[in-house]
Amino acid sequence: MNTKILLNYLTALSANNNREWYHEQKKENKQASECFEQLVQELIYGIGAFDESVLNNIPKELTFRLVRDTRFSHDKSPYNPAFRAHISSMGRLPIPVGYYIMIKPNGGTFLGGGLFADMFTDATAMVRDYISDHSDEWNAIINNDEFKKYFTVKGAALKNVPSGYDKNHPQAEYIKYKSWYLEYFVSDEELCDETGFLTKAIEIFKAMKPFNDYLNKALKDFKMPTR
Repeated sequence: MNTKILLNYLTALSANNNREWYHEQKKENKQASECFEQLVQELIYGIGAFDESVLNNIPKELTFRLVRDTRFSHDKSPYNPAFRAHISSMGRLPIPVGYYIMIKPNGGTFLGGGLFADMFTDATAMVRDYISDHSDEWNAIINNDEFKKYFTVKGAALKNVPSGYDKNHPQAEYIKYKSWYLEYFVSDEELCDETGFLTKAIEIFKAMKPFNDYLNKALKDFKMPTR
């Protein structure tokens, strides 16, 4: 596995974001895609050491396409120059939450966890209710020294505490949130050190597991909407 292949391909795609170039580079695309799947497989093995629920995943089924949906976007670039994957007990689905990786050149690479998808209003309500009822556990997780070494909780939020919740609740600021997620950014230089990067990534993902576990307890009865 050579992570430089990923950065080189994505850098070239970013500079040549058109269908003609993309289809001319089938060999390079295949090579980079296979390299990313190898990386995801190594992450599955590493995460599986502390979270066995991810071990049955197939890397190819966890990755997202480079092709963009431009129907409702002002940006009509046909491709997203980033390799992305979500590793969880249910694969690529956003819920249950798991371990997310995005490879993007020039400082855009990050390791993530938690609930990114704030379009699921039922999921948002479940997490708010759970934080409201289990605030001590939430407080212990986000104030753990290992957690604080790497993360701060991010997410889209309302200006005010939503109706039905105590405005003076000790976790009122987090009850305002519509999504709750973590991001740990990685430099291109760190990514190019394959062994060091894998070791660090597993360390980061292990540190976020209690946060993910908390959200998954809140979301245990969530059902993905049917189309």
